[in-house]
Amino acid sequence: MDAVTPKKKLPISNKNGITREDAEKAVETLIKWAGDNPKREGLKDTPKRVINAYKEFFAGYQSSPEDVLKKTFDEVNGYNDIVMLKNISLHSHCEHHMVPIIGKVHLAYLPIKRVVGISKLARVVDIFAKRLQTQETMTQQIGEVIHKTLKPKGVAVYIEAYHQCMTTRGVLKPDVSTVTTCFLGSFKNNAKIENKFINFINN
Repeated sequence: MDAVTPKKKLPISNKNGITREDAEKAVETLIKWAGDNPKREGLKDTPKRVINAYKEFFAGYQSSPEDVLKKTFDEVNGYNDIVMLKNISLHSHCEHHMVPIIGKVHLAYLPIKRVVGISKLARVVDIFAKRLQTQETMTQQIGEVIHKTLKPKGVAVYIEAYHQCMTTRGVLKPDVSTVTTCFLGSFKNNAKIENKFINFINN
């Protein structure tokens, strides 16, 4: 019987057909372009480390915020006021320069009979943050997916963040933060509710 030639194991690629080897070679190229030697001791494992970091930085592409928000609870004893999370840490990356955006997210919604676990709301923030982003788009995405999936009376999102594309390069203005908001439903149509949300942030 002839020996069976083992099949060559193909490299695992992502949904765009890019293998880990492809990605590591790209990092090597960037190191060379910067003027250093990717083969020297301090850098020889850097491509692997960078790709591992990128898997964490951009894990949001592998998750669905709608799925996260699916499980809700109706045992709220008639509660119908604001549910708010303050100071959710935000770590994202600017899609223009691929450098960090770091800040805080405050979000709230007005439930109709059913609520969602508060950790799920923070998870939604992380899913959108762990993608290449602009702050404006991310703010709207967070608000709209909560509004569409939970169908509450209203949703409010307030983000204040520092963009390293502005603080560590370019105009070099380290003390400048960017504020974006998204108000939907009652938060958009009722100034009293909107002001209550803003006062919660400030207090």
